[in-house]
Amino acid sequence: MREYLLTLCVTAAVTYLLTGPVRKFAIVAGAMPEIRARDVHREPTPRLGGIAMFFGLCAGLLVADHLTNLHQVFEKSNEPRALLSGAALIWLIGVLDDKFEIDALIKLGSQMIAAGVMVVQGLTILWLPIPTVGTVALTQWQGTLLTVALVVVTINAVNFVDGLDGLAAGVVCIAAAAFFMYAYRIWYSYGIEAAAPASLFAAILMGMCLGFLPHNIHPARIFMGDSGSMLIGLVLAASAISITGQVDPDSLFGGSERNTVHQMVPVYIPLLMPLTIIAIPAADLILAIVRRTWRGQSPFAADRGHLHHRLLEIGHSHSRAVLIMYFFSALIAFGALAYSVNAASMWIVLGVVFLSAIGLVLLLLPRFTPRAPRWAESFVPPRYRRRRRTAAVTAGEGAGEGEGGAESAADEEGVPVTAGVSGVNGATAVGSRTRTR
Repeated sequence: MREYLLTLCVTAAVTYLLTGPVRKFAIVAGAMPEIRARDVHREPTPRLGGIAMFFGLCAGLLVADHLTNLHQVFEKSNEPRALLSGAALIWLIGVLDDKFEIDALIKLGSQMIAAGVMVVQGLTILWLPIPTVGTVALTQWQGTLLTVALVVVTINAVNFVDGLDGLAAGVVCIAAAAFFMYAYRIWYSYGIEAAAPASLFAAILMGMCLGFLPHNIHPARIFMGDSGSMLIGLVLAASAISITGQVDPDSLFGGSERNTVHQMVPVYIPLLMPLTIIAIPAADLILAIVRRTWRGQSPFAADRGHLHHRLLEIGHSHSRAVLIMYFFSALIAFGALAYSVNAASMWIVLGVVFLSAIGLVLLLLPRFTPRAPRWAESFVPPRYRRRRRTAAVTAGEGAGEGEGGAESAADEEGVPVTAGVSGVNGATAVGSRTRTR
C-alpha cells in the first residue's frame, strides 16, 4: 500500500506543479476559445490542462517502475506500456483539439485507434463473467470490439460530463478511488496478481485528478480541455478493462461458479463495478444521444441539456451542482463496492436507500444556503459564512474607507464591477462581470 500511496503522491505533485506553467503556456499559445452559448463560465479561460495531467501519468509510471513491488507489474505484464501508448496518442489528439477544434468524427476515429493500440499490446478483454452462465471466453475479434467500445464510451462519457469547474476531475477521482479499493482487495486479499495493473492505474488516475483539482475548482483558473478529459477517460477505461477481462472470477475462491456467487465477491461484480464507476457520466451520455437524436440533430451536436446544466436551471449554484454530482457518483460507486464486500447484508441496501433519499432532498432544495458554524468559518469559502452586521460596520468605518468602502458596497449589492487582466481568473479576465456570492 505504501508504494501505491507514493505513486499517487508523486503523480499528484507533478500534475499540480506543472499546471501553473501549462496555464501560462496555454495563454501564450492562444488556447483560450471564445465563450460559447453552452458554456457556463463567463470569462475566456485557458485549456490544455491535460498536458500537466499527462506528465503526471508519465511520472507515476516512472516511479512505479523503480519501486520494489510495483516493478513486478512491468515485468509480468505489458499493460502499463499499452496504457502509455494509448494515452500518448489520445492526449496528442486532445491537445490539437484544444487549440484547433478538430472535427468530432476525427476525434472518434482517434479514440478507436488509441483503443486498438492498447489491444495490440495486450490490454484487452479475454472473458466476461456472466450471471447464471459463468465465465465466457471471448474470441479475438469479440474481445477487440468490446474493448474498443468500452474505451470509446468511457472517454466520451467523461468528456460529456466535463461542463462545470472541477466536475469531471472530481467525479473521475471518486470513481478511481472506489475502483482502487476493489482492485487492491482482489490483489492483496486473494493473491491474484492479474489485478495489480488495475490497482496501479487507479492510483495514478487519482493522483492526476487530485493534482489538477486545486487549479480547476470554481472559479477555475484553467480547464483540462479534451486533452485532459479524454486522457482520464482512457485511463479509467484501461483500469476497468484490465480487471474485467484479465481476472477470472472463479479464481477468487478457487471454487465453482456457484461457490463464487455465494461468497463475498459475486461472479458478476467484476462486470458490474466498471459500469457503476461511470454510471453518472454514462447516463449523461445516453440521455444526450437520445435527446439530440429525437430533435433530429447529430449526437455530437453540443447543447445545454446535460445533467449539470439542469441542476443550474432549477436554481442550484455552480458549487452546489458540482457537489451534488459528487454525492451521487460516490453513492453509486461506493455502494457497489460495499455490495461486493458483503452482498448478503441488508444494512448496505438500507444505507444506500437512506443516502439516496438525502440526495433527493438536496435536489429539491436549490435555494437552501448552508452556513458553517462560527468556529469553522475560517475553513470554508466566504459564501458559506454567516453575514456580518454590515450596517454597523458601514456606519462606524464608512467615512474612512473611501473608495474601498464604495467597492465593498457595490460588491454586496451585485453591481457590475469592471475587471481588468487580474480578475477572478487572473490574466484571462476581461471586460465586466457581476460579482455574486
